[in-house]
Amino acid sequence: MKATETKVEDFLSANKTQFVIPVYQRNYDWSTSECKQLLDDILEVGSNKDMNTHFIGSIVYIHDDVYTSSKVKELTIIDGQQRLTTLTLIYLTIFNLAKMLNDEELANEMNETYLINKYASEDEKLKLKPTENNDKAIQFLMRDIENEDFKEFSKIIDNYNYFKGRILEENYEYVLEGLSKLMFVEISLDREKDDPQRIFESLNSTGLELSQADLIRNYILMGLSRADQAKIYNKYWEIIEKYAKDESTNVSKVSEYIRDYLTLENKKIPNKNKVYNEFKLKYPTNTMEDLEAVLIKIRNWVYHYNKLLNPQNEQDKDIRIQLEYINRLEINVAFPFLLKVYDDYVTKIIDKATFIDILEFIQSYTWRRFIVGLPTNALNKIFMGLYDKVNQSNYLESVQLTLVSKSGIQRFPKDLEVVEALKVKDVYGIKSKNRVYLLERLENHNNKERVQIENNTDITIEHIFPQNPDVKWKQELANDEFVYIKENLTNTISNLTLSGNNGKLGNKIFKEKRDMKDAGYKESRLWLNKDLANYDKWGKTEIEKRFERLSKRFLEIWKFPEIKNYVEDTNGEINIFDAEEPKHKKLEYAIFFNQKLNITQVSKLYFEVIRQLFDLQPETFFTTDLAERISLTKKPGEKGIRRPIALNEIYFMEGNIDNIGKFERIKHALTLYGFEDELIIKYLEENK
Repeated sequence: MKATETKVEDFLSANKTQFVIPVYQRNYDWSTSECKQLLDDILEVGSNKDMNTHFIGSIVYIHDDVYTSSKVKELTIIDGQQRLTTLTLIYLTIFNLAKMLNDEELANEMNETYLINKYASEDEKLKLKPTENNDKAIQFLMRDIENEDFKEFSKIIDNYNYFKGRILEENYEYVLEGLSKLMFVEISLDREKDDPQRIFESLNSTGLELSQADLIRNYILMGLSRADQAKIYNKYWEIIEKYAKDESTNVSKVSEYIRDYLTLENKKIPNKNKVYNEFKLKYPTNTMEDLEAVLIKIRNWVYHYNKLLNPQNEQDKDIRIQLEYINRLEINVAFPFLLKVYDDYVTKIIDKATFIDILEFIQSYTWRRFIVGLPTNALNKIFMGLYDKVNQSNYLESVQLTLVSKSGIQRFPKDLEVVEALKVKDVYGIKSKNRVYLLERLENHNNKERVQIENNTDITIEHIFPQNPDVKWKQELANDEFVYIKENLTNTISNLTLSGNNGKLGNKIFKEKRDMKDAGYKESRLWLNKDLANYDKWGKTEIEKRFERLSKRFLEIWKFPEIKNYVEDTNGEINIFDAEEPKHKKLEYAIFFNQKLNITQVSKLYFEVIRQLFDLQPETFFTTDLAERISLTKKPGEKGIRRPIALNEIYFMEGNIDNIGKFERIKHALTLYGFEDELIIKYLEENK
């Protein structure tokens, strides 16, 4: 490795040199905020005569003695492509500005010094050789054809337009002066002596943080020859990047996809920040044969993942509707399971009807749990191992049997529990997409013509008893009834409906809402409004009657499966993150790092977990807030600890904490260490 301080303009102006961005590098991702910061710095140093230099980080590259047919030296950029590309855009902006100002000398200087290798062939002419998509954008900008639009989304184009709006005739000289003062550390690697992959992982530049997908892509491709890199990238990785994307926001989901894939393969959920490490452990070699064997499956399943993220891409209308519902509910924790089920459908192991039944069943399970208020973090492990319970000869029922057998915090809530929770739940106060999901499904159940509610500005959610009722409501209802409805039932499902005329109905009394011409409930064709036409008033009795109608329909949509002779899982072992609060409870035992601990008191569990974590990696306590949370100290008397517990011969922590507080601190510590899946507990049954 050779490191040298270098002026940016000297590096970029090197004769017959091409800066190659390899395919394993992430896309150009700088936003206008990063561009603004860089340009502000350039303008500041350019306009200040007392500032001689400005440091902007490092550029790391490998030169493998590769020269093109035009004798152009290729430098493969390992780190710094974001800054290098952005600087190229700035020079390109000045080049096009000079042409507009008819400054031929400046235009030629910018072009022939910083942008092109003048005497190279067309393929080798650009000094910066980015990845294919970015290369198209750079070539487009170099042509600078008026009134021609670049048809694809590109950060290159966006950022060029930003610079074009800020670098003007009155300030470009300051920009040039600032560019002449920029410095970075030029780090040249020798492939024979240096480990580019390790250096890539450890770099902590001023650019954007590398995602887990960036690290995995680099790990897969960096050690290959240029030809093999292109083959693997074009045949596999480019497809993975294209399809593992939320198309509504243009946000990459490759890291999330690989995490879900590894969850399914390993039966273990990787920490979000350790997906790359888990990938390396799972696939330690990167020969071409090994890589293709791994990537072909990841590539093939990404098409399913794309439709889970973007339901509009599913061609079958009936399946698409169910995927849209799952997407709205954000049941991403089910993706590892649904990936395999989707593949079974595509490969004809199951038919369309079974696939739809599975999708509806997953909604029933998660939506019932939501209504009852069960925590969502219990779902991760459930879906992680759910596919292992699938019986190919009895596909749907085997999945249903597995989930209805769950008990405790993992349970599939039964009808009575759901109805009682739904009756009083504030469903107006939940997320908008969940609220719309509930009402849309209630409205459309068994309807031949589906009413589209989401993103439909013509239909809004209406409070029958208004949130801010007209004074006439107090005259219609007894005071106690008025107060009870306002305080307890206003935002419940019984008091909500759909309307195309919410503005007209407003805060009016019930009869006026019911009978309003062309807008009232009587003239509505919506199922949710049919019963409202039959009521003469809207009080507690009517609300309860309507709830009976709605709850019956709810149970028809989000069904509890008709499984006979199932037995609830009474093992009782549960992840501490999924467990009920330990108030007035004793433990039967715990399992930590796969070791059974015969501990019956929460206080002893608290001590044992904290002690083991401290022995394992004490620095985490001091680099986070963990030491403060447990009142860690060497001098318990001075810190005012009421009941000191010795972790070792030197350190003490507070023991005077209730069981709920101990659980909270245990979970906080496990989260900081990334060990969320390592502690299982079992409560002692009350009758023991």
